[in-house]
Order: sequence, then C-alpha cells, then structure tokens
Amino acid sequence: MTIPPDPHLSLVRPVTARTPQGCEECLRLGSAWVHLRLCLTCGHVGCCDSSPMRHARGHAETAGHPIARSFEPGEDWRWCFVHEAMV
Repeated sequence: MTIPPDPHLSLVRPVTARTPQGCEECLRLGSAWVHLRLCLTCGHVGCCDSSPMRHARGHAETAGHPIARSFEPGEDWRWCFVHEAMV
C-alpha cells in the first residue's frame, strides 16, 4: 500500500527566516518560547505547541500556510498543521 504525499507540500517555497533570532510575535511581545518552527510558505518564525503562545500554529491557521519545519539546530523534520502529521 502506497501513501500519497501530503497535498499541502505544493505550498512549500524556498524561504528565508524573517526573524532568525526567534519567534516573530514573542520577540514583539517580550514573551518566552520553547522551540521554534519555520513556515515553509513565507518564512515566518513562530513558537511551537509546547510554548505558551503557540504562534506557529496560529500562523498556520490564520495565514493558511500549513507546512512548517523545525527551526531548531540539527532538526530537519516538517509538519502539516492541517493533517497533524509529519511530511
């Protein structure tokens, strides 16, 4: 049985992190984060679901950009917020 690729992968673009120093919203608010995620459609850097504000998920929902990758050193996995699955 073959699993088809996630259809949201078509939204992945070459991106540059807009705020490589941390979560875009947390930096503006002065709040803390746990881990960072990079939107693979626009380069938004947001905090993970373990962070108090969950900005990466919020960005995915409001901007309609479903695929993010870990922005942690040494990690290269990607996540689809729509399907709640690794891609």
